[in-house]
Amino acid sequence: MTMLRSLLFSALLLGLLIPSSSAVPVSQLSKRATGLLINVAPKSNTCAGAPSPRECKTADEAAPFINQSFRTYGITTAGEAAAVISTMSFETDDFKYNINHFPGVPGQGTRNMQSPEFNLKYAKSIPALQSQLAAAGSDPEAVLGLLTANEEYDFGSAAWYLATQCSDTVKAGLKSGSIAGWKAYITECVHTTVTPDRQAYWERAAKAMGVPVS
Repeated sequence: MTMLRSLLFSALLLGLLIPSSSAVPVSQLSKRATGLLINVAPKSNTCAGAPSPRECKTADEAAPFINQSFRTYGITTAGEAAAVISTMSFETDDFKYNINHFPGVPGQGTRNMQSPEFNLKYAKSIPALQSQLAAAGSDPEAVLGLLTANEEYDFGSAAWYLATQCSDTVKAGLKSGSIAGWKAYITECVHTTVTPDRQAYWERAAKAMGVPVS
């Protein structure tokens, strides 16, 4: 991937405005963003028949908040973005959920299905939530409710986690775009196992963003 493509990937793929010299209409960029997410998370094309309608978001609804999270937490390479998007897509069954229903861990959720421990850390990092967080106390479901009530916070958790909880070595591996780098992210930072289904999401995200899978 060229340096230019690395710098502009979020603009071209997630619907950001691009320089005025471009002939591509903004509406077309928005369609590209939605199309990219549907390529990664095929069931995100609709929320019709969703098991939890209040939790479900379509690709079109999710794209601007994912894009905002990249800007907020400094996700600047396609390899990192592919990891974040694939994690969210896998963990939420294509953006159908933001609360853990299976097996139903109280307080686990947001769009990367963070544990209550990390949801509390995340909430503490958001200045606008501090007064509400004090009122929520140690109730993990109340803390989760503060995050899921705001779509920016809800969709921001995966980028926050990568930016603040993963080592520089893991981040460098993701930036390289290698499958070894992604596997290290899953095992050493997300602290779970690599499965065929999880890897399939990452491979779709990597392909959609032009990241060579090696």
